Amino acid sequence: MAQDHIRNFSIIAHIDHGKSTLADRLLELTKTVEERKMRKQVLDSMDLEQERGITIKSHAIRMLYNSKDGNEYTLNLIDTPGHVDFNYEVSRALSACEGAILVVDAAQGIQAQTVANAYLAIEAGLEIIPVLNKIDLPAADPDYYAEEVAQLLSCDPESVIRVSAKSGLNCEAVLEEIVHHVPPPFGNTEAPLRALVFDSQYDSYHGVIAYVRIVDGSLDARKRIKFFAHPGDHETDQVGYLQLTPVKVGRLNTGEVGFVTAHIRDIHEARVGDTMTTVDNPAKERLPGFQVIKPMVFSGIYPSDADKFGDLRSALEKLRLNDSSLSFEPEQSQALGFGFRCGFLGLLHLEIVKERLLRESGQDIVATVPNVRYELTMTDGTVTSVSNPSEVPHRGLYESLAEPYVRAHIVVPNEFVGPVMTLTTGKRGEYLNTEYVAGERARLIFDIPLAEIVFDYYDRLKSVTRGYGSLDYDFLEFRTSPLEKLELRLAGETVDALSSIVPRDSAYRIGRKMCETLREMIPRQQFEVVIQAAIGGGKPIARETIKPLRKDVTAKLYGGDVTRKRKLLERQKEGKRRMKRVGSIDVPPEAFLAVLKIGD
Repeated sequence: MAQDHIRNFSIIAHIDHGKSTLADRLLELTKTVEERKMRKQVLDSMDLEQERGITIKSHAIRMLYNSKDGNEYTLNLIDTPGHVDFNYEVSRALSACEGAILVVDAAQGIQAQTVANAYLAIEAGLEIIPVLNKIDLPAADPDYYAEEVAQLLSCDPESVIRVSAKSGLNCEAVLEEIVHHVPPPFGNTEAPLRALVFDSQYDSYHGVIAYVRIVDGSLDARKRIKFFAHPGDHETDQVGYLQLTPVKVGRLNTGEVGFVTAHIRDIHEARVGDTMTTVDNPAKERLPGFQVIKPMVFSGIYPSDADKFGDLRSALEKLRLNDSSLSFEPEQSQALGFGFRCGFLGLLHLEIVKERLLRESGQDIVATVPNVRYELTMTDGTVTSVSNPSEVPHRGLYESLAEPYVRAHIVVPNEFVGPVMTLTTGKRGEYLNTEYVAGERARLIFDIPLAEIVFDYYDRLKSVTRGYGSLDYDFLEFRTSPLEKLELRLAGETVDALSSIVPRDSAYRIGRKMCETLREMIPRQQFEVVIQAAIGGGKPIARETIKPLRKDVTAKLYGGDVTRKRKLLERQKEGKRRMKRVGSIDVPPEAFLAVLKIGD
């Protein structure tokens, strides 16, 4: 196929605005998928994607389209994830394209990720095709929301294509717009190979399958290749393009999108965003935009049965073969035993991993409430990072504690601006600006600690806005904050797994609540149990006591000398003192999780 007849494009949208459904209609119209094999969300191959109605992994597929102008075009569709956790994958997928279809729901209008994805596409220099979907819904208002989209993109409302992806209404107009307005791919056919890796996955037979866009040069089978971000080289086994099943070809040329296998055994060697080149004629410079993905949210994952620790390790290693952004390392908790401290891109990524552990490996797990990474400036000037609050030393050993801040963009109807301001400032958010994006919608911009978002902020945002609020955020920087390490002590011993990092002015309130919660949930022991909360390894700031169980040792007495009664009571008291020295406190997992879930 001639380079000027190739079109590479992506579909971007807010969650549940219909981009996967629109992709289904395009595949039907181009007869890429046989009618008997067609189903809903055909590009979403994972069960979780089908059930949640979201795209988790990027997908690419080649379509052949005979345009009304009489020419045949090769259309490479790269479907992208729609959730903020996978923002980097979206940006790399857009880098492999020249155009983007921006889908907006005709009943909901512009949302936070509509704006975020539109800006990503504009920054990538893509030709944007605005599409208004679900125009056949009873609540749809196409004229009003077409005006909104036109204001966002500074275009004519008449240029917004109005479709119903579910019924297929007017979807062919989208294909015509792609071939006539998306530019063909640029690139030097004579230059050394530079291929952008926009996704990868692991296959038990072929090893890592890298999905690439050939930016410069060409790639043949049986060529030795290497990556800029990883040492070593490999010989390509297969190259080809993607339909519902891979199609092998002898060569991928400039501008084409396809797959490469080279018996690579570690998915970390083919990182998303990296540049592939050949060994015999290597490119001098990598393609711009590569980043090493770092986890933003951390959680402890433990087997509910301590004997299943080895099985959990195997299950996590299997998951990491297909998910290079998942990280884990062993850790031990006094309450939950042996487990792993796992790093995730965000809360949705965490939930997906937990669900996949259950479904694919049958792992019954206990996950602690997520936390973020902190940066410590020690007294000698060195900077170190910790992902587990229990690793933070006592106050005198470090000078300052910094936490990650994000720039949050919240799109809400104007009537909910006040409640959202109250909620976000109560979460230590710093108000920056309000923009009126279109019609009756406001876009509030805050700098807010990531730690305040990862637990319950999104749920509370939906609550105060009656479901109309939407959130998007980008990592900003680490900022020094007045934070303290809050420790919990049971019978004088610190329980590392219950340590947390809290704002200094909230430490007493949170410590008090933690002690009260533990007192209610820990069963009574044979001896008195003292629960204390302390900050910075110092004196306790809150205390609760669990009274001991008491057996009536004098019940068998029916009279006689009172000294017999006193002797029995003294013997019981001595036994309790001895038990307190050698006994262990039974902390049920429910109590452990209840303490960690204490929020506002």
